[in-house]
Amino acid sequence: MRAAFSIILRRFVHDRRGNIAVIFALACVPLISAIGCAIDYSRATLTRSKLQAAADAASVGSIAKASPAFKAAGNMTADGSISVGVTDAENIFNANRANLTGYTLTSLAPTVVKSGSTVTSTVSFTATMNTMFLGLIGKSALTLSGTSKATASMPLYIDFYLLLDNSPSMGVGATPTDVQTMVNNTSDKCAFACHDLKNTNNYYDLAKKLGVTTRIDVLRSATASLMETASLTETYSNQFRMAIYDFGGSASTLGLRSLFSLSASLSSAKTAAGKIDLMSVNGQNENNDQDTAFTAVIPAIDKEISSPGGGTSSSPLKYLFFVSDGVADESNTGCLKPLSGTTRCQSPLNPALCKKITDRGVKIAVLYTTYLALPTNAWYMKWIDPFNKGPYGPSPNSEIAKNMQSCASPGLYFEVSPTQGIADAMNALFRKAVADARISG
Repeated sequence: MRAAFSIILRRFVHDRRGNIAVIFALACVPLISAIGCAIDYSRATLTRSKLQAAADAASVGSIAKASPAFKAAGNMTADGSISVGVTDAENIFNANRANLTGYTLTSLAPTVVKSGSTVTSTVSFTATMNTMFLGLIGKSALTLSGTSKATASMPLYIDFYLLLDNSPSMGVGATPTDVQTMVNNTSDKCAFACHDLKNTNNYYDLAKKLGVTTRIDVLRSATASLMETASLTETYSNQFRMAIYDFGGSASTLGLRSLFSLSASLSSAKTAAGKIDLMSVNGQNENNDQDTAFTAVIPAIDKEISSPGGGTSSSPLKYLFFVSDGVADESNTGCLKPLSGTTRCQSPLNPALCKKITDRGVKIAVLYTTYLALPTNAWYMKWIDPFNKGPYGPSPNSEIAKNMQSCASPGLYFEVSPTQGIADAMNALFRKAVADARISG
């Protein structure tokens, strides 16, 4: 018996059958734990990702252009928190996580703040998720957290002051065809539709009978169109304010005249634009025919424009829109292009007049309506032609064009022949001004 037991014992000690099963059983414990941990972490990662997406939607959506916060920010005169934005962010977050389960939201902290011309939305969250397998190693729950931040730039508030040249030279035909029609139908071959109140057969009325379109006609409709563009462009109902000025209703009342005081009512501005008309004269040689007084009008408009601000509702940016054919006709001993023996100055605009305005931070947008050549007109050939087609060559390299461009702030100069459309050019200039304001702001 003893010998037999010894043999059985030796056989048991040396028998290796069943070792794999034992080793596998022992190895299953950490293997199953690892797989379980991976499942728990995978669930947690997926849940956090969906919560983060909800936070992203909340931060971006709460300051979208159509959001309550964005609209409220436009009416704020100071920086600070926007409560309607906080509520909106909470609602957006909750709507985006509505069908998500398997976790507990422990905190949600949205903030929406206006600072200067920027609105910032920050949405932070914290949640917990119970584990299925990590509890085996003492971790019964995982913490999930995240933050999303979005910013939006508010549209800038801008005041536009329109200075429109309505002097007699703006009575010239708007196109070469219109010019030729006037020349063909006037005894002195005059291309100007002069608004002479003392002459019952004045050329102003003649142009209307002939169906001639003058520059002032185009300017009138273009200004009205600008108000429509501004209305369609603005984000806030009072984002843009307009004021309209011209050079005077008549030669006897020459000087800066307000046609429409600064106002956010763009529909009223459009109505006022419909009243833009050519300056009238009471007979030839009234005021010595000196009816384009740049040296008086431009400093006067400068006084009308208050100091520019940073683009907020309480401190808007300031832009001067200057539309003219660029030629002064006034008594000026400092004339750029004087003719001997007279103090009458018919000369290109002096850019120094504009610099005094831009030095204050006011932007000047210039629309130069090309001064068309009038070779059959003796007055034009004597006074204007020397600097319209002088040493600098024909327009647009004439001295008139060069000086008008020098008057404009960088990037805010357009020259347009009336045949190209003053309305399109004015609207393009407006959009460029708004875009440049956004970049510089």
